[in-house]
Amino acid sequence: MKVCLLYGDREWTNGETYYDPASIIQDLGLNTMFSAASQEITYENGSVKQVEKPDRYLAETMRNVMMVPLTTEEEILYRQESVEESLQHEEMTRALYRISNDVVQKWNELGRGFREKMRLGSPVMKLTSDIRVLHLFCEALTEIRELLGKEQLTSRGYTALREELGRAFSEEKEASVRKILNDISFYVYGLEHKEEDNHDTVVKPRIVWECGLEDGLKLSSMKLVDISSQNTRFFRRGSTRDKLQKFINGRIPDSFSVTEDERILEQTHQLEFETVSYVMRLTKEFTREFQTFFDQLRLQSAFFLATVQLRHHLRRLGMEWCYPEVCDRRDLEFTELREFVMGLQQRVNVIGNTCSLLQKDLLIVTGANQGGKSTFLRSIGIAQVMMQSGLPVAAKSYRSGIFPRIFVHFTRREDSEMNSGRLDEELKRMSGIIDQIGDGSLILLNESFATTTEKEGSVIAYDITKALKEAGVRILTVTHLLSFAKRVHEETAGHPESGVEFLSAERKPDGTRTYHMIYGQPELTSFGLDLYDSIVGAVW
Repeated sequence: MKVCLLYGDREWTNGETYYDPASIIQDLGLNTMFSAASQEITYENGSVKQVEKPDRYLAETMRNVMMVPLTTEEEILYRQESVEESLQHEEMTRALYRISNDVVQKWNELGRGFREKMRLGSPVMKLTSDIRVLHLFCEALTEIRELLGKEQLTSRGYTALREELGRAFSEEKEASVRKILNDISFYVYGLEHKEEDNHDTVVKPRIVWECGLEDGLKLSSMKLVDISSQNTRFFRRGSTRDKLQKFINGRIPDSFSVTEDERILEQTHQLEFETVSYVMRLTKEFTREFQTFFDQLRLQSAFFLATVQLRHHLRRLGMEWCYPEVCDRRDLEFTELREFVMGLQQRVNVIGNTCSLLQKDLLIVTGANQGGKSTFLRSIGIAQVMMQSGLPVAAKSYRSGIFPRIFVHFTRREDSEMNSGRLDEELKRMSGIIDQIGDGSLILLNESFATTTEKEGSVIAYDITKALKEAGVRILTVTHLLSFAKRVHEETAGHPESGVEFLSAERKPDGTRTYHMIYGQPELTSFGLDLYDSIVGAVW
């Protein structure tokens, strides 16, 4: 039994991730997104009432799934359908996660796993646990089937799930399993008694075996004819009613009390154990079929519930969102793309950017300090990772190619964990990336090689960028290495076929930053004096 909400042809496995996913998460700030996705927002009268505590499993699932990119347009479209269905049927999505999560947790409590069952030791306890698990599965599957049955589902993923479950757990199959559970309920609940109609009852077994007799009164050709559980009145041992019942039973021909002889009682318990074990073997295939189902449903519904909760955060911030479109790898177009993580951190609707890069392999962004260049670069990286997870992005529109290999090289602050100089550390990270990079890769460079002199850094940046471009890598770089930017501009100016584009962080004549990226040749200053003047002005 497959879930197949994430993929149309297979279940989720922790497949091939991006190279160095830890750096992608760190440099793009994705942990903020994972945390937001794990928090439910509750509303009252249309306004946010409360943000619930994080669900760690939702955050972990979002992280794991997003770091395994989809590699084809068909995979992205398939998952987008499941995402949209989940958004339209939010209560269903929450219910699927709740049911599957409860099953897995209760299953674990019942001693799931070989080591835990070995710890339990007793075959009777194992058998009792198996019966409870079967009952747990049956109740959950019935609830899921009814839940999916009452929804108008159109996506391929949810439609396939409903149809698969209808076949694997039909009403006839449910009736068969429930009959078995009712028949052997005495084995789990036989020691319990409850009050019904002002008197206590207890569940007692009725077991009928058919067999032949051979020499020496040996039994042969044994066949189970009937097994059932019956509610009978419960009389406390030693009570007047208990003595009276024993007296009446003793007057019935060919009957005896199994409780009066310890050896007979032990053999009776063994007969009950063997009989119930035999019946439970008939359900072994059924249980095995659904063992991985609940794990998969929990994980996949967790991803879609996290997506639902991300959408609530987008709405809370007033951000528009769209489903990205797949296009040629050399094209990148978006309208009002916003840096979602910054919005989550600052709880504001940040400024968006619009850009159209057609048949471009290299984008160089220069301009004023504190002008939003790094934010712009991160917004593209975040959107690309979200797109390749089948998620909507924070933009009016977004079109891009698919890059199964995304690399980030952001400048890092010096800390105690660095065992060498910052330039050494940057070069080592770049060496590791180059070992993995290839045609069809995307790399985001943010202030790379700014830890050395402007002249040396420009030479390093030029040589590496040129080699990567010739290798068919798409490069998006933010830089203050003005000699590097100027050299590339001089070589490519007047050659539209060069595949190079330049953007600058807009700065008004009075020094105001608009945080918009505009087309134009690289500026030969970062306007650092603006920052100096603002600091001095603030001090005085």
